[in-house]
Amino acid sequence: MGLFAQILTLPLAPVRGVGWVVERVVEAAERDYYDPGPVERELAELEKALLSGAIDEETFDQREDELLDRLDEIKAHQEIRRT
Repeated sequence: MGLFAQILTLPLAPVRGVGWVVERVVEAAERDYYDPGPVERELAELEKALLSGAIDEETFDQREDELLDRLDEIKAHQEIRRT
C-alpha cells in the first residue's frame, strides 16, 4: 500500500518539497531571532557608548530596558522549547 500511496500522491511532491523548504527557512529565522548573542553584544556596545559619553544616561536606561526585555523573551522561549 505504501508504494501505491506514493504513486497516487506523486503530483503533490513539489508542494511537499516547498513545504519542507519553508519549514527550514522558518527554523533558521527563529534560530536567528532567538539568539541571545546579538542582544548581549548590543548591550556591551551600549555600555561603551555611555562610558565614552556618546549617549546620555536617559538614552542608555531606555535602550537597556528594551534589550533586557528582549533577553527575557529569548530566555522564556528557550525554556518553552526545552519542555
